[in-house]
Amino acid sequence: LAQATRSKPLRTRPRPQDSRRPPLAGEKMVLIPKKERKQILEHLFKEGVMCVKKDPRACRHNELEDIPNLHVMMVLRSLCSRAYVTEKFNWQWYYYFLTNEGIDYLREVLHLPPQVMPSTLTKQRPTRPALAAAVASGDGEGKGKGWGK
Repeated sequence: LAQATRSKPLRTRPRPQDSRRPPLAGEKMVLIPKKERKQILEHLFKEGVMCVKKDPRACRHNELEDIPNLHVMMVLRSLCSRAYVTEKFNWQWYYYFLTNEGIDYLREVLHLPPQVMPSTLTKQRPTRPALAAAVASGDGEGKGKGWGK
């Protein structure tokens, strides 16, 4: 008789996918001013990557000196949960990399034109042409110990 009433299996609540990381010690609701949030997002878009030390009590972030480290951690954690950045954690540092969806999102939020790209996606130009170096060297005659001397 007891088995007849329990014919349905017990339903368990599904685990959230983002529960990999344990909450920080003493973590509470963090209110971040819009001005600081905009500075963090502008820096992330300009660089394309950002590293944050796992130290919520730090007074300042290592790259943005006037912003607390906790604010940078929380903004980037929020972007990571929405898949706008990818996260790597190594030796007590978080490394965040901007994704293509994140680039589009930051363009909308920061009102940037589509021509502007993060520095990680722009190709570095050489400071001098490659052919000029070969012409400037001459026949190879010069001082010093070279081939056959």
